[in-house]
Amino acid sequence: MKAVIPYKKSSAKSRLSPVLTRKEREEFVELMLNQVIDTLKEAGIEKIDILSPSMYGLENMKKANVLLDKDDLNEALNRYLEQAEEPVMIVMADLPLLSSEHVKEIISTKKDICIVPGKGGGTNALFIKNPSSYRVRYYGSSFLNHCSIAAEFEQNFEIYDSFFAGTDIDEPEDLVELLIHGKGPAKEYINKKFRLEISRGRVRLAPI
Repeated sequence: MKAVIPYKKSSAKSRLSPVLTRKEREEFVELMLNQVIDTLKEAGIEKIDILSPSMYGLENMKKANVLLDKDDLNEALNRYLEQAEEPVMIVMADLPLLSSEHVKEIISTKKDICIVPGKGGGTNALFIKNPSSYRVRYYGSSFLNHCSIAAEFEQNFEIYDSFFAGTDIDEPEDLVELLIHGKGPAKEYINKKFRLEISRGRVRLAPI
């Protein structure tokens, strides 16, 4: 089996722009990408592809194979799945709370497909045993899309319910979860810039 990580560094994570500059966001996404790659390798997945529209930030990548595709995310991934001859795990690059144990559990599913939902109806990961018999449709409520597509292609599926695997880092409030629950370079980077502000209400992010 192999894993593929869609990735774009240029002007990444615009929704974090209220708290991080463009340069900081690009540094941060690179750290998260490398952390996800390390997690996959710890889980025993050695064949890892990065699917990107540009080589920007990937010029010195040695941990994984880089594939360039300038098409829309769905077109690029579906082309990738069509050509795959072994099970594929699609993993988003912004999952610093994902652990190797999560990955092992996801790929050990007895079903044809394992879907890992993200916040707000998104999909953080997909494990597809028969990739040429499946298509992805990200954006919008991709989780519901992926459940429907599995039924359409007569593939049975399992939903992997996990707070950590389900926490993708998109908004400033997501950084709170990283500071509370995270570890590794991504957390260390954010830890140098922010602290947790604890009051009677919810825990909030505050600059150092």
